[in-house]
Amino acid sequence: MSIDRIVLAFAGSVILISLGLAVYVNINWLWLTAFVGANLFQSAFTGFCPLATMLKKMGKQSGAAF
Repeated sequence: MSIDRIVLAFAGSVILISLGLAVYVNINWLWLTAFVGANLFQSAFTGFCPLATMLKKMGKQSGAAF
């Protein structure tokens, strides 16, 4: 699995988990959703993604975006 797919799967999972936590635990979990969305947005323009950087250091293969 390439870095691109791992990043997208991780971001999607965190968003879905935080939405579930916002519904069943506390509405403030939506801040986590906003953080992940903002990080995805900035990485689209800058090409910098902290998770992608960590995965590169761990030896994962790059995909087209990172």
